[in-house]
This record gives sequence, C-alpha cells and structure tokens, in this order.
Amino acid sequence: MHRRLVILGSGELAPPMVKTYRRLFEGRDSQRGVFLDSPYGFQENVPQLNEKIEQYFATSLQWRFTCASLTHRNVADQRSRATFQNSLNDASVIFAGPGSPTYALRQFHEVNLGDTLRTRLADDTLVCFSSAAALTLGSHTAPIYEIYKVGEEPAWREGLDVLGLFGLQCAVIPHYDNAEGGNHDTRYCYLGATRMRQLEAQLPSDVSVLGVDEHTAVILSLDNDDLTVEGRGHAYWRIDGVERRLDNGSTTSLDELRHSLRPATPPMQTATIETEETNLFDLILGGGDRGAQALEQVLRRAERGAPGLIDPAPLVEQLLVIRATARANGLYDISDQLRDALTACGIEIKDSPAGTTWSLIEGN
Repeated sequence: MHRRLVILGSGELAPPMVKTYRRLFEGRDSQRGVFLDSPYGFQENVPQLNEKIEQYFATSLQWRFTCASLTHRNVADQRSRATFQNSLNDASVIFAGPGSPTYALRQFHEVNLGDTLRTRLADDTLVCFSSAAALTLGSHTAPIYEIYKVGEEPAWREGLDVLGLFGLQCAVIPHYDNAEGGNHDTRYCYLGATRMRQLEAQLPSDVSVLGVDEHTAVILSLDNDDLTVEGRGHAYWRIDGVERRLDNGSTTSLDELRHSLRPATPPMQTATIETEETNLFDLILGGGDRGAQALEQVLRRAERGAPGLIDPAPLVEQLLVIRATARANGLYDISDQLRDALTACGIEIKDSPAGTTWSLIEGN
C-alpha cells in the first residue's frame, strides 16, 4: 500500500508539479479523481475554477477529476451532503487547493471532513491539499484573509487535525517563503514574522508548526512513517520560533519529529551574572562582556522556561533594527559585531533579499 498525504506549499496547478503528481498517482484509478470546491465556493467564478482544475489534470496527466461540491449553497442539503460523501468514499485521489481556509473550514466541519479524510487515508486514498486547503489539515488553522486583509487580531481556528493520524500535533503554514510583499514581510503565508510569533505564542506547548515553501511538496507516508520533501524549496518543523529545515530531497522519520519537542528542563543556574532580572536589560544596553553575558542569560532563560519567563523577540528585533541601520550607513564592522554577538548567544541570523530573519540555534 502507498497511504500518503501530500501537502503543497503552492503551485498546485503549475507545470513543474506534473512530475510529482505522475509519480504519486501511479497505480491508482485515473477515472476516480475528486476535487473539492469548498475553499473557493464563495467566489462568483466557481464554474471557471472547476473547469481549470478539470482541464489541468486531463491535459497534463490524462486523469479524470470530478468536483465533489460542498459550499454554503448546498452544505445544509442532505442529498448534496450524501452525494459529497459518496464521491469521497469512491475516490482514488482527493484534491483541494486555493481559496479561503476559514470558509473551507466552515463547510468541512459541517460534514466532519477530518474524520472522513483520516478514514480514506487509512484505506489508501491519496489526499493532496495545497495552499488554503493545506492550512486546514493541522490541529490549528491560521485565518489568513482575516488577519492579512481585514486586520483581525491573530488568533487560531480549529483545524481538521488530519495530521493527528500521523501522530503529529501541528499547524500547517504553506507559502512559507512568500516574498510578494517586496518592501514588507509576507513570509509565513502573508502573515510576516511579527504576526507569526503572535500566533505561535498562542499554541499549546505540544503543538508545532509545519511550514512548506512555495512550489514544494511534503509527502507523509503512513506505511513508512516518514516525511519526504520534493519540489523547488524546503519544509520546516518549527517550535517556539526555532526552525529545523527539512531539506529538498530529504526524508525524515516522523518519530523524530514527534519527539523533537523541547523537554522541560530545570531553571538554568548561572554564575556569570549575580543580579536581579530587572537589571539584565540595563546590563545589555551597557555593552561589553557583561552585556553579552546578560543577553545570553535572557535568551537562555526564555528558551528553557526559567522562572520569570522572558520573551527574547522584542530585544532581538530591536538589535536587528540597529544592525540594519548600521548596514544602511555603511558601518559594516558594527553590523558584523552585532551579528557575531547574537550568534555567540545562540541566535542564528539570516540575510536575504526579503529581509533578515533569526532563530535559536539547535542545541543551545
């Protein structure tokens, strides 16, 4: 058996994805593909989008995909719901893609789609969700449109928890490396770093984030109990802002991810600085060796859960602003010193055209 769940970061109807589909669809009935219109069911161009999906698979793969319709127009109709359920029960491949994750969830929860998908996966139906649909697969779903377009405060919605079948408690974030914003941060599916951290802080301690770059496929296998990454980019297993990159072409044991949550540790004891926590920031601002020691102590206490938990994010972000100002003014020696100081304290800095990001270095 080849019981697989495929999560696409984007590009679900792009030519480069044909090779991946062809390999994943091999050996399955090409007349029993089903796609869901729920994510985009609120739009006026539903028929055109349905036709686009049908033509893509027919032309590129010679596969027949039919629509299993479930929108606000028919979700309350018992006959429509029964037809929808029968379509999924008979499918060899179930596909869903772009649209609104929260709109899709409203329809999905009405018919307990999470239970259906877990059952179909266990019975060897290939499930392939991308973009908006991918966001619904975890235990928690980020309401992208509401946050990015409407300005709602970041807060999670209840997801389908399909990944619970694989023993993974996580939220899925596609479009992880998005750079469409140009002069503003649109990584993490248009959330940006600040709102991503705000959401992350609301997750239970046993829930992680699975990030998937654009034009990238994450393939989870029930039979092999592993995760494989294919396509243009990478995937990421993220815990409290600390990322582990799952490289393109790599395969990772799911058991390794299940046990990668940072265990609780006793409060850190240190003899480097004997002072009240309220004075640590004063020491940091004072610079020098004691400033570097104080910064390290704050970061380590925040990471390991010492009493008086301190969130390092505001401090690190401010230092990065200072570093960016130094770089803009050509003061590269100061910029390098700030980077080296952060690295010494267990903070990895990455510069890219989309901006500067940071994360705690594994093992620190």
